Amino acid sequence: QVQLVESGGGLVQPGGSLRLSCAASGFSLDYYAIGWFRQAPGKEREGVACIISNSDGGTNVADSVKGRFTISRDNGKNTVYLQMNSLKPEDTAVYYCKAERLGLVHLVYWGQGTQVTVSS
Repeated sequence: QVQLVESGGGLVQPGGSLRLSCAASGFSLDYYAIGWFRQAPGKEREGVACIISNSDGGTNVADSVKGRFTISRDNGKNTVYLQMNSLKPEDTAVYYCKAERLGLVHLVYWGQGTQVTVSS
């Protein structure tokens, strides 16, 4: 069964850290670009960070989280991570990962999301 599963969300105080995981099963992430997105209540889903397919490995993060969030991948574990430091209340949202592969067949998979709440 092909799926992406996010984990690692929770409640954290402002200034704290969390590491989110996006684990793939049923397919290899090697040739997929992976993105982390978030959606806060009443707001549209927005891109947070992305990492290009394995042959490149380049990363990009949104200006709102630059210097605080880092995306990385562990090919051996078929998992992508989002390390979130110096968390702020405005980072509160449901975080989703997305795997996308371009080619003759365009493949896109989404995870179910994990809640991150930053509050004192």
